Amino acid sequence: MRFLAVLAVLPATLVSVGALAADPPVQTSAPAASLTVPRVISELRLGVFAHDPTSPESGSVDINGEILTPRLFTLNDPILGLLVPRLHLGGTVNTAGNTSHVYTGLTWVFDVTPKIFVEGAAGIAFHNGKTGDLVVPDRVPLGCSPLMRESGSIGYRLTDNWRVMATVEHISNAGTCSRNRGLTNYGVRLGYVF
Repeated sequence: MRFLAVLAVLPATLVSVGALAADPPVQTSAPAASLTVPRVISELRLGVFAHDPTSPESGSVDINGEILTPRLFTLNDPILGLLVPRLHLGGTVNTAGNTSHVYTGLTWVFDVTPKIFVEGAAGIAFHNGKTGDLVVPDRVPLGCSPLMRESGSIGYRLTDNWRVMATVEHISNAGTCSRNRGLTNYGVRLGYVF
């Protein structure tokens, strides 16, 4: 019975499709100009870190700022989509004149619940800290520059636009230079998503 209903509708469908193909609609006015600008920045972050509490440079505070892009591309599979990173660019400035650094790299975000997320980041950092074999006692011997930078955060989405994160960041040369004390900072950041 369904087959007969499809056969009855098919000729009318073919006629209307043929008419559309033969006679394209007449455009009476020029289409409105449309410019789509890809979003380059999707999130801004600002935070305060304790400057490596176990190092010779301990006892000071860092100000951290970071911008992030949207994910580099999208995948239809939500599980594989978690593997697609975001680009980040940031800086951590020490308020006492100790080691500061700028950094760039990739960030991966994983949702635990609709409100709670975790993220990991990896990249490189350029610093103004001490390198070489002779380092004064109250500074950290970082060995060389650039260094590798890793960070991890646990975050909570306060609203659709605002989020707060507990973050740990670490910079070191992973043994590629003669000295490798590294720095590990701990803090909290507030992010705004556009």
